[in-house]
Amino acid sequence: MAVYTRHLPQWKRDEVEEVKKNVQEYALIGIIDMYGIPATQFQQIRRNLKKTTIIKVMRNTLIDHAFSELGGAYEGLKQHITGHSALIFTNDNPFKLFKSLEQTKTKRSAKAGEITPVDIVVAKGPTSFKPGPIVSELQQAGIPATIEGGKVKIRETKTIVKAGEAIDRKQVGILSKLGVKPMDVGIALNVAFYQDQMYLPDVLGVDEAEYYNRLVLAVQQAFNLSVNAAYPTAFTMEAILAKAFREARSLGIEAAIYEKDVIDGIIAKAYRQMNTIKVLVE
Repeated sequence: MAVYTRHLPQWKRDEVEEVKKNVQEYALIGIIDMYGIPATQFQQIRRNLKKTTIIKVMRNTLIDHAFSELGGAYEGLKQHITGHSALIFTNDNPFKLFKSLEQTKTKRSAKAGEITPVDIVVAKGPTSFKPGPIVSELQQAGIPATIEGGKVKIRETKTIVKAGEAIDRKQVGILSKLGVKPMDVGIALNVAFYQDQMYLPDVLGVDEAEYYNRLVLAVQQAFNLSVNAAYPTAFTMEAILAKAFREARSLGIEAAIYEKDVIDGIIAKAYRQMNTIKVLVE
């Protein structure tokens, strides 16, 4: 492939060399999908990204050429080149890059034949529509509807298109009227190559709040296990000693062992028992 690319026109040769140069200068290279992004929004996204992040828009064939010349693991990136691909270079880690790109996304209405990335759910309840053909349109789109109080009402919450399915023309029309915008507009990260590893969106899309809550739960469970198993660590020694003291004191009281640290508890227990007997015999 390298022999072939030497015969590329100079401007194409320069494009490929620029990719190879950026690979050496930046810690991460990613393939992004820019499908459906208006030019003005794309320029705004570019401005909002860190100055150290570069987006390189170029032909897919040249991206392919560059990966072929780089060779090795870069060859595996070719399968993630789509119809509207571009390259992104940054020194951020892939998780930070994914999060920053997700924040650029907005919602838009669907077009007939597009694949929805999420379940499209229409909630039950009243609408602003007056009785008329809209009732039939809703029902044809799989949305149960009725007329109530002079308005059209959706009778039950309905998932009309599941994630990964195509949206047909009738569904597109009614979703537009309902103001449902299921499609994302923004840069999608197809793959990131960082420290000799490929990262895909299903790995990078971490729910930070959930991840934090799981870490907190794990720490709590580990702490409790250490205390209950009497496994001393720097973090649990104090709790283990406090638990041992409470248990020893309780044992001393129950067994009526006359020690200075438990005598008050023994007397208090005896006093309670005396009062109980007193109540029973009166």
